[in-house]
Amino acid sequence: METLNLKNFKCRACESEELSLVLNLGIQPLANNLLRHEDLYKAEPKYPLRQVVCNHCHMVQIVDTIPPTILFEEYLYFSSYSDTMLAHAKKCTQRYQEEMGLNSQSFVVEIASNDGYLLKNFVAQGIPVLGVEPAHNIAKVARQIGVETTEKFFGCQTAEEIVTQKGKADLILGNNVLAHAPDIHDFIKGIQILIKDQGRCVIEFPYLVDLVEKLEFDTIYHEHVYYFSLFALKGVYEANGLEVNRCERVAIHGGSLRVFTSKKGAHPVEKSVEEILKLEEKIGVNTIDYYADFSKRVGELKEKTVQFIRNLRAEGKRVAAYGASAKSTTLLNFYGLGSGEIDFIVDRSPHKQNKFTPGTHIPIFSVDKLLKSQPDYTLLLTWNFAEEILLQQKEYSNKGGKFIIPVPDIKVV
Repeated sequence: METLNLKNFKCRACESEELSLVLNLGIQPLANNLLRHEDLYKAEPKYPLRQVVCNHCHMVQIVDTIPPTILFEEYLYFSSYSDTMLAHAKKCTQRYQEEMGLNSQSFVVEIASNDGYLLKNFVAQGIPVLGVEPAHNIAKVARQIGVETTEKFFGCQTAEEIVTQKGKADLILGNNVLAHAPDIHDFIKGIQILIKDQGRCVIEFPYLVDLVEKLEFDTIYHEHVYYFSLFALKGVYEANGLEVNRCERVAIHGGSLRVFTSKKGAHPVEKSVEEILKLEEKIGVNTIDYYADFSKRVGELKEKTVQFIRNLRAEGKRVAAYGASAKSTTLLNFYGLGSGEIDFIVDRSPHKQNKFTPGTHIPIFSVDKLLKSQPDYTLLLTWNFAEEILLQQKEYSNKGGKFIIPVPDIKVV
């Protein structure tokens, strides 16, 4: 693997200057920077997207980051438009309430609480909550459904403000947010400040092992600064006064890891932690060699997929896509698939409809266009919700439409 000599760049976890290139996805637009029609004629901001692994602590991260205020203060991803996410959230809240004995005297904080899709379940049970959500447009929606939300980025300062105003938390939740925080030490130290002595923190994130082994390269974009193994993350927790005491692998988002932490000694360390660490050691996650052929495999998948779609077009087939997601931006731009190959994209969220995809400028419509237009094939860019989408679009399939699932290999269903 190529060892990079990056001027003024150090590993964000351990400050080592020795890093190796894992994958170079080229120059990419911001993943959620959907365009209006008038934007198509303006210069579009684009940035390098390079993933590296630290040779010392083995934290996988991107090199080129964008200030969070640019990425998140106005955001287009609303969790409530996914039935899968709503069901996942409800199941989790019921479980945590029962296991942790949460009641009207408890206090639950969710970091990156989005539109209240999760916390509303606690509110319905009379459990006090606070959402921490920097995106004004999304926080507004959460408050409209009765979820108290503060518009801030999370870190030590925000944690101290919450403690002063509301006290410490019995439970802190963070789904798909830890990877978004460039200063990971400030983020985790904030958790240590906010959590009660016997409190719990539960963080979920897409798991590095699934990313590498299932070729989920399209989950790499500028919002995701980190790609966590337990081995690398455990050390950051411990450096900030927290202890990992339970780990669970979950299927959502193509494979995620759910990590339970608390203050050291507050709860017993369960065998699941050692099991995950042993798995990672066995497959070599904490070695540079583990990442050696990832780039090659991604390149082969790219060549195979692009040729497959171009062959369809040469045969006169019409090809559309489903899901104007962040991962779709990475895949379409890296593959070089634009409006010449993909006629249009459909998406369930009205906040994305009547816009154009970043970089590739493919028009986005509501999902009913899939039936109205009935393209021969639809590239399923939100493959992580494939089961939900295939069920919703059964009529399209019954009329002869076929979906192309692009990860980890081309599959037509």
